[in-house]
Amino acid sequence: MSEPDITIGQTESNLPGVLGVIDSIIARIEAVMLSVGVLLMAFNTVANVIGRFVLQKSIYFSEELNSILIVLITFAGLSYAARHGRHIRMSAIFDTLSTPMRRAAMIVITLITAIFMFGLCWYSTGYVLTLAKQGRVLPALQIEVWWMYVWVPVGFFMTGMQYALTAVKNLTDKDVWLSTLVLEGYEEDTNDI
Repeated sequence: MSEPDITIGQTESNLPGVLGVIDSIIARIEAVMLSVGVLLMAFNTVANVIGRFVLQKSIYFSEELNSILIVLITFAGLSYAARHGRHIRMSAIFDTLSTPMRRAAMIVITLITAIFMFGLCWYSTGYVLTLAKQGRVLPALQIEVWWMYVWVPVGFFMTGMQYALTAVKNLTDKDVWLSTLVLEGYEEDTNDI
């Protein structure tokens, strides 16, 4: 099965000027959020297992901490997937279009997706602010519940920025781009028998 051309781990943008700086900053934020989140979750889970089975005592806040980290990883992962062109696409009709039509379609698709992401960012920010006003706290960690969900609007905003930057990339380049890093197309399958 063939996949789009992708460079994993690339954080340096190929966009010009200020847009490239914004793209690189978002890439670094994604990298920190994902790596710190995954490492903390792994450490917390392993420590809890060792505590439970070796010391016969669980870490009392382990579930709540992992819940916070799952939200963080999920919404940082949205932006990461957009950066690397890894979101699900329905391309049966898209693939039959000429290059100029595919580029135009990609511009429309990425702009509409960016608008939806920014809208979800707006609504989730309202939800987080509502939670902040309620003053509820997590039972074990004793931190306010809204801290758990603050990553939702952050993730939607970064994802919206990725799609907006992809639209700009397609407006300024002759090729068709799935993201600011991934050129549209399929690798040739070299394992044919």
